[in-house]
Amino acid sequence: MDTGPVVVGVGDLSGQEGVVLYAAREAVMRSAPLRIAHAVTLPSSYGRSHAKETGRGVMNRRAVLVERLVETVRSAFPSLVVASGLTFDDPVRLLAKQSAEAVLVVLGRGGRGFPRLPLGSVSLRVAGQARCPVLVWRPGGAGGVQDDRVVVGIDRVHYSPEVLEFAFAEADRRSAHLLIAHALHRPTPSPLPHTGTAARRRIREVEEAARSFLDERIGEVGGRYPGVTVGLRLGWGRPARCLVESSEDAALLVMGSRRRSGRRRLLLGSVSAEVLHMADGPVAVVPTR
Repeated sequence: MDTGPVVVGVGDLSGQEGVVLYAAREAVMRSAPLRIAHAVTLPSSYGRSHAKETGRGVMNRRAVLVERLVETVRSAFPSLVVASGLTFDDPVRLLAKQSAEAVLVVLGRGGRGFPRLPLGSVSLRVAGQARCPVLVWRPGGAGGVQDDRVVVGIDRVHYSPEVLEFAFAEADRRSAHLLIAHALHRPTPSPLPHTGTAARRRIREVEEAARSFLDERIGEVGGRYPGVTVGLRLGWGRPARCLVESSEDAALLVMGSRRRSGRRRLLLGSVSAEVLHMADGPVAVVPTR
């Protein structure tokens, strides 16, 4: 097996079985092994004198948890190669580091895969730092394929071919229809459709330009996925709202997140973060150049 693993981050909270089983299905679809990762962090209030003893006890308890999750996966997917890792580390740092060799990182939405941290949920921070796509699943939400659609948000200004490529590949794996969603901004000044012929003509021009751009991008990638059918949805308004509404009941929503430098690399883009908070179903964040 020459592919990297699917890495799933788990914590000591309830509902972890659902996260690891979802990640296991993703690993099976990719013919990839599964790695269950768990980071143990001790509160800063622990002094050095008893930190070692306390840490040993915590580690032993967490080892039981991780082993139980491993057995859950092996019972459901006997042929899947499953490994686990348990270490003292910051969960964001651990998952960001493991993403360098992974094909996918899977987390529970809203920090449920790991406890929340002061600077934001682990899911948001990992999605902003990972070297591979991060799939954020909501425990208790859309737990699997709701219908046969994969939705991808495409931005004309910051277009990234790797996002569309990933979306096509996901639709192909799931034998799903691919819906490309694009948010349009009204020309400035913002005319309403009924204000006159010129305004309506300008709006049609904006829509036609967007369709032409997206058709070209589909042609560049779609030939490698002949079994995937493609549709377009143009919406006027905020990109996050457009993506969330387009992906209602979908199997997966795909969007990109541009790589940043310096301290900004620790942050996820505002649209991506808003979508992760609002969407009910699984969301994949693809790092882009």
